[in-house]
Amino acid sequence: MNFRSVMLLMVVVGVMPVRAQEKRAMTVKELFELVETGSKTLQESKTSVDFAQKGVEAARAQRLPDVNASLSASYNGNVVIMDRDFTNAQGFSSPHFGNSFALEAQQVVYAGGAVNAGIRIAGLQRDMAVSGQRATLNAQRFMALGQYLDLFKIQNRLKVYEQNIALTRRLIDDIHAKQEQGMALKNDVTRYELQMETLMLGLRKLQDQQAILNHQLCNTLGINEVSIVPDSTIVSQAFAKDNQQYWQQAALTSSPQMEHSELSTKMAEQQLKLAKSELLPKVAVVAADNFSGPFTYDIPPIDKNINYWYVGVGVRYNLSSLFKQNKKVRQAKTGVLRSQQQQKVVAESLDNQVQQAWTLWQQTYSDLDTQKKSVQLARQNYEVVNERYLNQLALITDMLDASNIRLNAELQEVDARINIVYAYYKMKFIAGNL
Repeated sequence: MNFRSVMLLMVVVGVMPVRAQEKRAMTVKELFELVETGSKTLQESKTSVDFAQKGVEAARAQRLPDVNASLSASYNGNVVIMDRDFTNAQGFSSPHFGNSFALEAQQVVYAGGAVNAGIRIAGLQRDMAVSGQRATLNAQRFMALGQYLDLFKIQNRLKVYEQNIALTRRLIDDIHAKQEQGMALKNDVTRYELQMETLMLGLRKLQDQQAILNHQLCNTLGINEVSIVPDSTIVSQAFAKDNQQYWQQAALTSSPQMEHSELSTKMAEQQLKLAKSELLPKVAVVAADNFSGPFTYDIPPIDKNINYWYVGVGVRYNLSSLFKQNKKVRQAKTGVLRSQQQQKVVAESLDNQVQQAWTLWQQTYSDLDTQKKSVQLARQNYEVVNERYLNQLALITDMLDASNIRLNAELQEVDARINIVYAYYKMKFIAGNL
């Protein structure tokens, strides 16, 4: 088997696993939809929202009355009375069966705002869980998009390598022919065979990278492994070139980071109200009914049931809060101040992130213009060298170099277009509306 046959077999064997796998064309819209339905990380985030909602329901239940009931049956022994010095003991027969039933209800009518503050805190915790879910969805979509675009780049590079391999194979065939005619040395053949091995190794590495990225993307989307084929039309998509102020405002109003920071400040304010509520009295309406027998508070005990009930208003005040709770109030006030300062830090960080992302986004358009010019010059160079080669005024090595320059320039242009897409979606990711 000659070298050419070995190389061809290596190419076929190398690409068989990828080609044997089912292919699935996928747009960015479909990608985002699959993330929302299949991401395991997002499912965990949704469970956190459900957990927080149950916390709101539990906090609201604190407004309901407290009701306690007790029921008991007992065996009562006989009564014995004696003097204090344990003399003159005398026994009395007592009814042996005892029963007791008690029912007590209490409804808090004023707790210094503690109940309402607790409900608002639970509601804010739910809102923070929802904000966290939005942030997770935003991050998962951006991660999947990065894998998707990297996969697109690799697939384009594979095409470049395959074309380079085909051109190198042509060169090897030409040199073999010249060697048979005595116009080339064995060393020339060896030189390009080594180049072919380098290209084959590069191709294999790209195929491995493609397999790794494809596997990771399928896991991110929560789907059975298929060979994902990105939508090539994405690089020709036109994006609105909104100014930096637009994105700055979008980040302040939509960013999950900013929303989380604002909710943290509101949470600290409610914690302050909760701390202050301990300085106020608690007022509750109480009602109770007690049914028991026998009546044992008389000698001898009376074998009858007795029932009594009452309704009233109870007031409770913790006097120790006057010298303890003020310290917790001061701590809560500091917590509010800290949250407000953290909110400003987040806003400043977002401002820097948006400015950097917007600047780099504009830069990608300049890069694309440069790559377009490079492609134009590379194609012109290729046409000139090709014409010279056809007229036997240039060597096949000149053709190979010109072809490599053209293919690499075209690849860089496609990468530049992909970079525009990535930079645009990064802006949306930072703004929180991906």
